Amino acid sequence: MKSCSFHCVQLNQHLSHTFRVETGLKDDKDLKFLLKGSQLLKVKSSSWRKERFYKLQEDCKTIWQESKKMLRSPESQIFSIEDIRDVRSGHKTEGMEKYAKDVPEYRCFSIIFKDQRKNLDLIASSEDDANHWISGLGKIIAHSNSMNQKQKLQHWIHTCLRKADKNKDNKMSLKELKDFLKEVNIEVDDYHAKKIFQHCDKSKTEALEDDEIEEFYKILTERKEIDKIFQKYSDAEGFMSCQNLVRFLYEMQQEDDAVVAAPALIQRYEPNERAKRGNAMTKDGFLMYLLSDDGNIFNSSHRKVYQDMTQPLSHYLVSSSHNTYLMEDQLTGPSSTEAYIRALTKGCRCVELDCWDGPNSEPVIYHGYTLTSKILFSDVIKAIKNYAFKTSPYPVIISLENHCSVDQQKVMAQHMTTILQDMLLVAPIDGNKSQFPSPEQLKGKILVKGKKLSRQEDPTGTNGNNNLEAEDVSDEDEAAEIEDESVKTEIQQKGKSDTLKLAKELSDTVVYCKSVHFSGFEDPSHPRAFYEMSSFSESKALKLAQESGTSFIHHNIRHLSRIYPAGWRTDSSNYNPIDLWNVGCQIVALNFQTPGTEMDVYQGRFQDNGFSGYVLKPEFLRDEQTKFNPKSTTEGTWGTKKKLLLKIISGQQLPKVNKSKNSIVDPKVTIEIHGVQQDNNKKQTRVVENNGFNPKWDEEFTFDVEIPALALVRFVVEDFDMSTKNDFIGQYTLPFTSLKKGYRHIHLLTKNGDPYSSSTLFVYIDIQDCD
Repeated sequence: MKSCSFHCVQLNQHLSHTFRVETGLKDDKDLKFLLKGSQLLKVKSSSWRKERFYKLQEDCKTIWQESKKMLRSPESQIFSIEDIRDVRSGHKTEGMEKYAKDVPEYRCFSIIFKDQRKNLDLIASSEDDANHWISGLGKIIAHSNSMNQKQKLQHWIHTCLRKADKNKDNKMSLKELKDFLKEVNIEVDDYHAKKIFQHCDKSKTEALEDDEIEEFYKILTERKEIDKIFQKYSDAEGFMSCQNLVRFLYEMQQEDDAVVAAPALIQRYEPNERAKRGNAMTKDGFLMYLLSDDGNIFNSSHRKVYQDMTQPLSHYLVSSSHNTYLMEDQLTGPSSTEAYIRALTKGCRCVELDCWDGPNSEPVIYHGYTLTSKILFSDVIKAIKNYAFKTSPYPVIISLENHCSVDQQKVMAQHMTTILQDMLLVAPIDGNKSQFPSPEQLKGKILVKGKKLSRQEDPTGTNGNNNLEAEDVSDEDEAAEIEDESVKTEIQQKGKSDTLKLAKELSDTVVYCKSVHFSGFEDPSHPRAFYEMSSFSESKALKLAQESGTSFIHHNIRHLSRIYPAGWRTDSSNYNPIDLWNVGCQIVALNFQTPGTEMDVYQGRFQDNGFSGYVLKPEFLRDEQTKFNPKSTTEGTWGTKKKLLLKIISGQQLPKVNKSKNSIVDPKVTIEIHGVQQDNNKKQTRVVENNGFNPKWDEEFTFDVEIPALALVRFVVEDFDMSTKNDFIGQYTLPFTSLKKGYRHIHLLTKNGDPYSSSTLFVYIDIQDCD
């Protein structure tokens, strides 16, 4: 894309034409069809199926949907392509599965959104129409995902310009300019707005048009803080030679491979062909590099699996979800297969299934004793099969909480065997009977965690008794721990038993993850089998971590531990996973559906190692001889202590929190360190008033970090409010060991953990060894 050629900027010239030229979709049949629009049947229930008109807007970025609701605002009839996570053809959602089975799959498709919004289930009038929508949306989403930051910024500004041009005359009056500035989150007083306007209004017509709008765009998107860095390393003609780029990469970015990296960066990011031929970089190319993955605060080499994946399973932290089936709270909310799909696509590797007897001999999943809705066990197993390995190839653990009768347990075993087929692990890998196999050995496999018949003592197959049909085992009933009066009444009425008859068929599906009650850390003279694992409530686990940290670490070298939220968290709130990771607990299960600091930290930890859902624990949490205790880190060597020097320089295109036209954000940044107790810390910048578009802070902070291997750094941007709680704007969390040094951009995430299209912080990072 040209840096800011006029055909891009002019207000109402058809962006759709520009988009199609840029993407090579100029004569694309699917895109033409979407721009014309079509009638589609919207499906909400078995009785609600209504025809609505849908159309791609001229900007090729938003979809307009017809609504019959009274008093619906025009904004609510539009949704952005950027809000779409996925487009699925056929009956691939619960809604389609339930309410559209009478319609051929080839006419059906669903739009899945990134946030907590409900899926949009649609039926086209023909197979051709459905294909146009599925294929057309796919092409636009693919283009949107491949846009660089500069293109995203341009597109966002164009959209705001079009909104501000109220009378659609392709010109911008002073009033429209002021409206536009509010739209992009800047409060400018009349004097400054007029000054910018007069500077650009070279034709003195009291309206900006053509090149004048381009001039305004340049002023608006100027990055003086980057110009300053660029000038230091460039010549009088505005070129940074390859040699000077090497110098910058070496001196400022502290890149080891600067000599190799520099020519590659010029080829990758320099838009000016003359500069590229001369092996040099212009200011535009330099900005593109700093906004790219190579200029990101997160080490791009950690975006792929780089850790040793051949160690025993118990040596890794495992991304794990609690009561995965729930979309909302723990008492009355909906259960859904969609919740499993969301968790698995977020990298989760351990999902939970609470199984109860259902009608027609079909087991169901829901939160026992509560009013949460029920879903079929078989549907969940199908969803797991379809999505288990889309994000990561490493093993998925199905954590079963079984409350079913023997007959329905047999049905569960049959469903898992027939649906999962070769994916289901039913025998030990390579006859491994003394320790866990590795994630590498278990690639593409699904493991079941559950109870095992006692006389089939060894699940790895050395002394099993195959004649046993069923037997009583202890019942682990986490739902019974819920602190809610109606649940307690329900349990009393049902008369809860402490034991449960277990069917051999279900017992046979458990190979490496046998659930046992925790009865204290093992006596070294009577070691427990490695495959026995226990579940702990957060309070019990935290007590053990506090009182017996080193013993817990030793236990977690050979055994898996699963932690789940306390019974009082009926609102699906989360606990802090850090203290449990610090003692080596692997399966620290969180409510994935609940955004907040805990989930930010969780996703921050697991974006490491290629977002594979497995992160290797540091050496001192795997060493049989370790004396590490997170409570007192003074004795022993746990890696070099570090000093983090951090400068928060500026912010770019922070989103409006309050949608009211006149509301402009007052941003401030908080930097948090999450790790062992001594490292936990937070510091914050001052508040910049009335500027979310390009706030400047230029503030420096230092943090001492004792145990870098266990620390995470979280950057939070909030809209300061003197009278009420600050509003969340965006955040980004990453492991300390994934930080890149030098001038870096932080690409902010929404409350739900999805990236904003162009909201960033610009920072400078240095890390030094402590004396």
